Amino acid sequence: MTRETLSPTTPPGGNSIETSSQRSQKTKTVTSGALGSALEWFDFAVYGALSATVFPAIFFSGLGEAAALIASFATFGVGFLARPLGAIICGHFGDKYGRRPVLLATFILMGVSSLAIGLLPGNQGISIAIVLVSLRFLQGFSLGGEATGAQLMALEHASANQRGLLGAFINVGSPLSQVLANVTLVILSTSMSEAAFRDWGWRVPFLMSILLVIVGIYIRMRLEETPVFLEQKAAASESVSGLQVLKTMPWMIVKLMLVRAGSNVTFYTISVYGLNYLTAHAGFSKGDAFIMILVANGISVGIGLLGGFVSDRIGRKPVLVIAIIAQLIAVASFFPSAESGNIFLIILTVTVAISGVQFEFGSQPALYAEQFPTNMRFSGSALSLSFSQVLFSAPAPIVAAAIASTGNFWLIAAINVVVLLVSLLFVRWLKENHTSELSEIR
Repeated sequence: MTRETLSPTTPPGGNSIETSSQRSQKTKTVTSGALGSALEWFDFAVYGALSATVFPAIFFSGLGEAAALIASFATFGVGFLARPLGAIICGHFGDKYGRRPVLLATFILMGVSSLAIGLLPGNQGISIAIVLVSLRFLQGFSLGGEATGAQLMALEHASANQRGLLGAFINVGSPLSQVLANVTLVILSTSMSEAAFRDWGWRVPFLMSILLVIVGIYIRMRLEETPVFLEQKAAASESVSGLQVLKTMPWMIVKLMLVRAGSNVTFYTISVYGLNYLTAHAGFSKGDAFIMILVANGISVGIGLLGGFVSDRIGRKPVLVIAIIAQLIAVASFFPSAESGNIFLIILTVTVAISGVQFEFGSQPALYAEQFPTNMRFSGSALSLSFSQVLFSAPAPIVAAAIASTGNFWLIAAINVVVLLVSLLFVRWLKENHTSELSEIR
C-alpha cells in the first residue's frame, strides 16, 4: 500500500478533512497520554519530594544525616538508571508490534510498583531498602517506555501544524503531577503531626495512584494504533531494535541527549535538591517549601503548553534557545534569592527556572519524533530521552547534596550553568523538521 492509496483518514498529516472518528481517536489518545504522563510523573514527583524530606529518616536513619540524604537521593536516581533498559526493550517492541500494547503494559507496571512502595514498612533496615530500590527500578523501567510511547501515540495521529501543541498536552502531565504531588503533600503535612506524616501520611500519594491506573487502563484499551505505524507495517518496513538504532544513528542520540541535559539538571536541582536547601539551609518549613514549588509548577503548566504551540509556529529550535536563556538567568539567581528570605523573590526565581524547563519540554515530543524515521522513532526517541535523564537528571540532586556538604553552594549553580551552555551549543546541530510529515522523515 502506497501513500497515494491510503484513505483520507489514514495520513497523520496532509490536507484531508479530519473526520469525527479521527477527532474522537485524537481526543482519546491525548487524554490517555496525559493521564499516563500524570501518573508516571506524579509518582516521580512525590518520590523526589519525599526523598529530600522524610525518606532519609524512614529508610536510611542509621547512616547519619548527610549520608542518609545522599542515600535517599541515590534511590531516587535508580529510577533514572532503569530508564535506558526500559527504552531499549519497550522501544524495540513499540517499533516492532506497535505503540498501543507497550503503553498498556508500562502503565500497569508503574501503577503496581507505586502501590507497593506505599505499602512498604519503614525503619526495617537493609532488606526493605533493597525492596525500595527494586520497586524504584521498575518505576524507571516503565517510564523509559511510557514517556515516549504516549508522546508518539499523540504525535502520529496529529497533522504537522499540531504536533508541538499535542505533544505539549502529553508532557503537561509532568508539571500537573508536580502540582498535584505538592498539593497533596502540603495538605498532608499541614493537616497532621510530623510524627503521623512520617508514620503513614507519606503513603497516601502512592496509594492514590491506583485510581489513575483504573481510569487509564479503561481509556487505553479503547485506543487504536497510530496510522503512521500502520502505514510503515503495510509497506513491510523493517523495525529497528533499540541496540540497532544506537549503531545507525548514534550522533543523533548524543545530540538530543545533550540538548536536553541542561533542563534536566535545572529541574532536579531546583525542584528536588532545592526543597532540601530551602528547609535545611534557608530556614523555611516543609509546608512553605512545598508551596513555593507548587506555585512555580502551577504557573509552568500553561508555559509548557505555550512552548508546544509556539514551536508549531516558529520551529522547535528557537523555543529551545528562549527556554535555555531563561533557565540560565534563574539558576544563577536561585541561591542568592533563597538566602534573602524573600518568599516572593524565591517564588519568582523558581517559577522562571521551572517555566523555562517546561517551555522547552513542551516542544520536546515533536522535536524528538521529527529526528527519526518511523521504524526507529520509538527506540531513538526513548533512548535519547532516557540517556539524558540517567546521565543528568539522576545525578543532579546527589551531586548538589554532596557539594552542599562542603558549603560551596555557588558551585552547584556554576555546574548547572555550564551544562545549560553545552545544551545551547548543541541546539544548532539539530534538524528543523517542524513542517515535515512524520511519514516522510528518513
